[in-house]
Amino acid sequence: MYDRAMDLRGARTLVTGASGFIGSAVVRQLVAQGRPVRCLIEPGADVSNLEGLPVDRTTVDVLDMAGVRRALEGCEALYHLAAIYKVWTRDPGRIHRVNVEGTTCVLLAAQQTRTLRRIVHTSSIAAIGLSPGGLADEDTPFDIFDLANDYILSKWQSERVALRFAEAGLPVVVVNPAFPFGPRDVLPTPTGKIIVALLEGQIPAVGPGGICTIDVDDCAAGHLLAEEKGTVGARYILGNDNITLGDFFELVCREANVPPPRLRLPAFVGPAVALGMELWADRVSHREPPATYRSVLYTQRNAFFSNAKAKRELGLPSRPLMESVRRAIRFFRATGKA
Repeated sequence: MYDRAMDLRGARTLVTGASGFIGSAVVRQLVAQGRPVRCLIEPGADVSNLEGLPVDRTTVDVLDMAGVRRALEGCEALYHLAAIYKVWTRDPGRIHRVNVEGTTCVLLAAQQTRTLRRIVHTSSIAAIGLSPGGLADEDTPFDIFDLANDYILSKWQSERVALRFAEAGLPVVVVNPAFPFGPRDVLPTPTGKIIVALLEGQIPAVGPGGICTIDVDDCAAGHLLAEEKGTVGARYILGNDNITLGDFFELVCREANVPPPRLRLPAFVGPAVALGMELWADRVSHREPPATYRSVLYTQRNAFFSNAKAKRELGLPSRPLMESVRRAIRFFRATGKA
């Protein structure tokens, strides 16, 4: 039986996906606590988010179980964030290999490591079902197979794997981040691309629907709080603001001083346009489209979530969405991404 609250200050910690948007924010907060951190880096990954940080780096593919096991030597805590976050790819199988098989490999390696006292597995709100007309929470069953793209399915499946390991005795706590915004979104992620597209005037219209958002640094703080206070085998929604797409677009454009989309699309138009974009990407351009059929259908259902459990049990922090958007805009403009 594992303690509800864990004091792992000073404990060596391995972070997979450490160079990514959320992963690097987690690393920064661990370093700020004085924790010795070992960063697991995907071969060929952009490591600019880790520049200047006093961390160990090891390049290992998460599908290399022996390599992960070696990286875990001497560690007492593990944050597993490595995943492919894309709404479209030419090789959907790779999403499942990395997100599902990679999670299995990492947790099998962790199972063989006798020193680990806590594991935080990063899932997604996409692994939770939606609640029509209300807020979904950690008990809402996954019921969106008709809307789920390969990313969503892989996050749901990998979360099921993590929870099975928790049932088997591994000290796993699951966190489900909402749409994260803020600085250092170097790719950018599909989330950040929304802001970039608005800054560049590439979104002429807005349809129905909405999203749940969180500042990337609040999300990272939620990870550390889950390690410290989370219950093994439980999951926690890390999201703060539920906002319609129309209101979100207005907020971004107001902060960026650019014209917002004025055209309002009926519900049936958005998915049809996105399907056309997706078919063009599949058959002609072979480049990621601005939107996909299922991603549009998902947001049109109002992907709204309750953070009550994370607030109550973890003390999840919450900064104003306006501040998160402002920080993201500054980053994208300063780095020439918009």
